[in-house]
Amino acid sequence: MTQGTHHYVPDTRNETILIDVNGEHFPRAEARVSVFDSGFMLGDGVWEGIRLHGGRLAFLDRHLDRLWRGAKAIHMDIDVTREEFERRLYAVLDANGMTDDGVHIRLMVTRGVRSTPYQDPRVVVTPATIVIIPEWKEPAPETATRMLRLFTVHVRRGYPDVQDPMLNSHSKLNCITACIQAAQAGADEGLMLDPHGFVATCNSTHFFIARDGEIWTSTGDYCLDGITRGLVIEVAREAGIPVFERNFSLTHVYGADEAFTTGTFAGVAPVGSVDGRVLGAERGPIVERLQQLYLERLARDVAGRARP
Repeated sequence: MTQGTHHYVPDTRNETILIDVNGEHFPRAEARVSVFDSGFMLGDGVWEGIRLHGGRLAFLDRHLDRLWRGAKAIHMDIDVTREEFERRLYAVLDANGMTDDGVHIRLMVTRGVRSTPYQDPRVVVTPATIVIIPEWKEPAPETATRMLRLFTVHVRRGYPDVQDPMLNSHSKLNCITACIQAAQAGADEGLMLDPHGFVATCNSTHFFIARDGEIWTSTGDYCLDGITRGLVIEVAREAGIPVFERNFSLTHVYGADEAFTTGTFAGVAPVGSVDGRVLGAERGPIVERLQQLYLERLARDVAGRARP
């Protein structure tokens, strides 16, 4: 059972899943990409994590919108239509008998196979490589109430003119280094600051605090354009809860009434401590309410979504 914000229940069915590689299905043990593939060689690509809920892919339009924006930003041609993408996603789910809940998909698109190990995209000789990995992956039952421990790492989220943190790219070494430092400190997730010392995000989730009935999160200038982050902001405002995207420091975090993370896998998860400062021993009322509001929004989305 893995630790951290992606704490999940192991499932032996994942040993024999079928994986989609460029539109063909392969058993897990036989799924391969070339050693010359742009993703393997250089981390050159974009990806999405998507959950299956009630037999439908939740917030699929938002995920595909972000995928296309990322591909356009790095001047990469995905080569297939959105309709074909959706068809492939559901086809590999059906091939695995995944028809209800408890499934997480990693959708990856790289620039394709290169003729030689070199960064220039002009040496790419194939269309984009598209891989869809569906897994039986249910968040651990205690995820909604287990109080996460965060640790502020030395690794910063950088300026967008160095490597734009808004891109959901395959180049994740910045976040991996942060994850390693947090794990070595005994924490579940690394809290990352921006270049100015303000709170930016976590290494694999987004971060919020609650103070005096208000919710604060970062400006978004130094973090991924998170799908769940945006949805939580939306449902909170619709419910009349004040939400502010603003700069704030660790001093604000240490004095917060509540804190939580957001992400596609675990949804809204409560934070119990940051850098040893205890924020709460159990889930607070704002986190509990936001969890319910998010689940209601999720249910509405999949109820109105037709399958291809």
